[in-house]
Amino acid sequence: MKRALLGITALLVAVLLAQPLAAQEKAAAAKPAASGVRGEILRQIDAARDKLIALAEATPADKYTWRPNDKVRTTGEVFAHVAGGNYFIPTLWGVKPPEGVDPRSFDKEAGDKAKTIDSLKKSFEHVHKVIESASDADLDKTVKIFDHDGTVREGYMIIASHAHEHLGQSIAYARSVGIVPPWSQ
Repeated sequence: MKRALLGITALLVAVLLAQPLAAQEKAAAAKPAASGVRGEILRQIDAARDKLIALAEATPADKYTWRPNDKVRTTGEVFAHVAGGNYFIPTLWGVKPPEGVDPRSFDKEAGDKAKTIDSLKKSFEHVHKVIESASDADLDKTVKIFDHDGTVREGYMIIASHAHEHLGQSIAYARSVGIVPPWSQ
């Protein structure tokens, strides 16, 4: 009897776990994933995006104005900075932010959880459009990246590394105030 009950329980758990996986696979099949270096970079950006947004959503609104000291950004300003970078970095190769988006205003709204999360989500949507709409030839296009000549592809990698850098900072901030990142609970 115990074995039968254990078997049924295991089967139910497997079915329940398979449902979200099936939904993910269906969503992935609906839209072809980018391949090659573009796909690799997008996967890294998406990994940082998912964790940044999850952490932003898990952070209580009253912690958006918290900072470890007065010489660094607040929690909300870190999220806003990532959003601003997602719009700014593509300007290095001529991509303008969407009409009506002013990334310089994000810091002023960084204490507002809902606005900050909305800006963060929209900024990652913008990055996806930028990367997915560029031609393969655009990847090798030479552009001025701050202090050196680089390629658009390098700019894409800067977006990914920038997001991951501030994800790490956000994790440290969160843990400092007792917030456990959702994916590690």
